[in-house]
Amino acid sequence: MRPCSLPEDSHNGHHAACTPAQTASLALAALGVVYGDIGTSPLYTVKECFSGMHAVEPNHANILGIMSLVFWSLMCVVGLKYVVFIMRADNKGEGGIYALLAMLRGSPVSKGKWWSFLTVLAAFGAALLYGDGVITPAISVLSAIEGLNMATDAAADYVVPLTCLVLISLFFMQKHGTATIGKVFGPVMVAWFLLIGGLGVAAIAHQPKILTALNPAHAVHFFAVNHIHGIVALASVVLCITGGEALYADMGHFGRIPIRLTWYGIVLPGLVLNYYGQGALLLDNPDIANVNPFYALVPETLLYPMVALSTFATIIASQAMISGVYSLTQQAIQLGFTPRMHIIHTSREAIGQIYLPTVNWMLMIACISLVLVFKESSRLAAAYGIAVTATMAITSFMYFEVTRVNWKWPLWKSAPLLAIFLAFDGSFLGANLLKIVDGGWITVSIALAILIVMITWRDGRALLSRHYEAARMPLDIFLKDIAEYQPQRNAGTAVFMSISPVGVPHTLLHHFKHNGTLHEQIILLSIASAEVPQVASEERLTITDLGQGFHRIVARYGFMETPSMPEILDLATQQGLSLDVYSTSFFLGRETLLTSGPSKMASWRKKLFVFMSRNSWNATSFFNLPPGRVVELGNQVEL
Repeated sequence: MRPCSLPEDSHNGHHAACTPAQTASLALAALGVVYGDIGTSPLYTVKECFSGMHAVEPNHANILGIMSLVFWSLMCVVGLKYVVFIMRADNKGEGGIYALLAMLRGSPVSKGKWWSFLTVLAAFGAALLYGDGVITPAISVLSAIEGLNMATDAAADYVVPLTCLVLISLFFMQKHGTATIGKVFGPVMVAWFLLIGGLGVAAIAHQPKILTALNPAHAVHFFAVNHIHGIVALASVVLCITGGEALYADMGHFGRIPIRLTWYGIVLPGLVLNYYGQGALLLDNPDIANVNPFYALVPETLLYPMVALSTFATIIASQAMISGVYSLTQQAIQLGFTPRMHIIHTSREAIGQIYLPTVNWMLMIACISLVLVFKESSRLAAAYGIAVTATMAITSFMYFEVTRVNWKWPLWKSAPLLAIFLAFDGSFLGANLLKIVDGGWITVSIALAILIVMITWRDGRALLSRHYEAARMPLDIFLKDIAEYQPQRNAGTAVFMSISPVGVPHTLLHHFKHNGTLHEQIILLSIASAEVPQVASEERLTITDLGQGFHRIVARYGFMETPSMPEILDLATQQGLSLDVYSTSFFLGRETLLTSGPSKMASWRKKLFVFMSRNSWNATSFFNLPPGRVVELGNQVEL
């Protein structure tokens, strides 16, 4: 969490405003986390435009046209759409596809079939980001190490093994957290952007005519000359804006001002100068399109150091994407889209520093598999872009809904903005759909598989909720019976956890039915998912005294937080409840799910939900309960 708040971050008004020094520090940190992906795109973008599967001939007109498209894509999609507009839509400071969905929850659109459509749309956008998280480390590290081929032909046989070694090392480092290595990310990326920008300036100085490509007329001419092939080339041009979604997703960690400062002050100039430097080299010698224009900018004596720096920069890009997948999974768990998973907090100071072992190893296996199958960054690039462009289009539509529903913009104001965004997003997405047969089907397949898992888990939990709701006893009737029959009360406290904050938990009824006794103090505890990233500790608990030693506690956690039972007990004690963990028993329900029930969910989805339920992280560990104080009560449920 940030120790200060920036002027535009009203949600952090209880913090002191950031000083210029603090803003500069946040900007440096943002440079190392946010821009790793888009910052390493020059390694492969120009190469793919002129020598990849969807390449155009590197003649004078095409070079100027591609460079114009690259510049205006960076300016309009990243600089205008995300930096200026999309980043204005924050949910208590947090950005990302789930943050947009959370902003709409509770609004008039959060009912009926339209809300179901928006939910599935947001889940699909998140699933696409998982696909992006698989392919980004693979293509980034592979393209960096391929620079060795520029130095010696003998390196060709070692590119794939070295790439796999770097990726394995990267994923094995995750359990230690990124706090330590993150301190050097910012300075390294400063050096990276300054160096690639400087190399570009040197090439532009020899061929300044490349700067005429800043005129958008060259982009228009490019399409007029190349027709359909020009549209196809957009599938390669889009590689220059991969990582643009990260600006929005990571906004909560740094704030809008630091991200905007670094974009316009360092990142955009460095990228444009390097791209145009590569274009200048192509104007002088079109044949370098068959190798790698990025490494052709580098003097021979600096080639090995540049490969090393490029590899480190791609590790940073990969780390940012991996961390983003962790955060996305944590949000999905809190919002009810995925089962509980083992979450390890690797930093006491930073909430966002988390590690999910299951996700980590699955990502590692997927990334290494891609490298072993595709072997070349050019072939991987054929599969890259569909996830990015589809997510961008979904973000544009969700942003349009926020402007209409939350901000009450009239249609004449919000519709033109959506049209402009979709003009770019739709063009890029349409071009990238042509990549499906060339390998793009892998990304789409990963996204669809994850979407099916998310929606099946959400629907399965809804079935369980309806089952327990139908069998729930009203609390007032239960308390009336307790007052009338006065069962034996045992010393100590019993905490009964329940999904719903109304009625009597099924575990309590089950316990009372078989034992006929109750503890002196009964806590009915529900964990509620708030529609904000974090909930302040003073707003965490709502405690209601129900009489006869019964209390109901509703603990609210944001979608960027993990519930903690010790914290709940401490806060409840501070609010007057007498709780001692050593004399408290925690009662949990454990369902045995059967697929023979009457619900309309398809049989295969029921089996998938049962499988996920059996393999989800146990509640004792997830909620950080003391294992010796937990009692689990079994129950059979037909879905």
